[in-house]
Amino acid sequence: MTLLTPPEGLALNPPHEPTTTADPAPPPEPAPPASGGFGAKGVTVRFGGLVALDDVSVDVAPGQVHGVIGPNGAGKTTFFNVCCGFLKPDSGTLSWEGEPLRRLRPHDLAGLGIARTLQGVGLFPGMSALENVMTGAAVRSRSGFVSAALGLPRGQRDERELRDRAMAALVDLDAGHLAPRYPGMLPYPDQKKVALARALVAEPRMLLLDEPAAGLSESEMDELGDLVQKLTGRMSVMLVEHHMDLVMRICDRITVLDFGQVIAHGTPAQVKDDPKVIAAYLGAEVEGGDPAATQAEPTDAAEPTDSTDPTDSSADPTDPADPTTKEA
Repeated sequence: MTLLTPPEGLALNPPHEPTTTADPAPPPEPAPPASGGFGAKGVTVRFGGLVALDDVSVDVAPGQVHGVIGPNGAGKTTFFNVCCGFLKPDSGTLSWEGEPLRRLRPHDLAGLGIARTLQGVGLFPGMSALENVMTGAAVRSRSGFVSAALGLPRGQRDERELRDRAMAALVDLDAGHLAPRYPGMLPYPDQKKVALARALVAEPRMLLLDEPAAGLSESEMDELGDLVQKLTGRMSVMLVEHHMDLVMRICDRITVLDFGQVIAHGTPAQVKDDPKVIAAYLGAEVEGGDPAATQAEPTDAAEPTDSTDPTDSSADPTDPADPTTKEA
């Protein structure tokens, strides 16, 4: 082997550049500190002449559970769709860990460390529960498509790691026994566990939950509440929910929407006793009472859902189409 060297020989350290007398460039502006939280500021959404959201601002602090509640048609689902990138607001901004989120799209969330679940479970019917959860961990795969398709060693190692990670996520939810079963074989509460495991397997720093308690019994809601509270040691959680008793029990902060506007914000105790909240849930003629004592929103007919049916096997639940349904 012949080693060719330049005339000046080999140098481990390049020579220093000569100094100049020119004034140094001004230091760059310091970047805003990463707050670790998720924020929406002044978000407004219009559907023609209908204002679905009017100057809505919400801040989800790190390590906290933040609930967004309101009567039917209050704008909850529209706000959730904005936060997930399904809808672009007419005005207002989103931020994450101190950085603005511009032109947010649903497929951007995983790379940002944000996971979300939808009202429907959105599982692939032709894949086992374990394989469904593995799709949520694919963002952490280090091998490319070719390695995986050809069964190259690196692709095989990655698949084993993803499988182990997915199984651990199911076990963490006491759902390890569901791994080999297919979605069509599972009752709805178990399907929701698999969908939640898929959201958690990538170890996000922020979890967005849309109506997580829908279709669950009281005991199952209690189990869900305990699980969500345990997650705050690892991530922030924002949930859109209409089960008031669950929200009041597990949330650190609550934002209440009515007719697309924020009418209250604070701790569960503050929100529960707010006259505007009581009026919104129980009627303007009621001067006192506990909104948590009534089951608000017995149906969700007035709330829009995503245009992609998450139970449709032809849809990709990891990146559904933008919803076009309008919320009153």
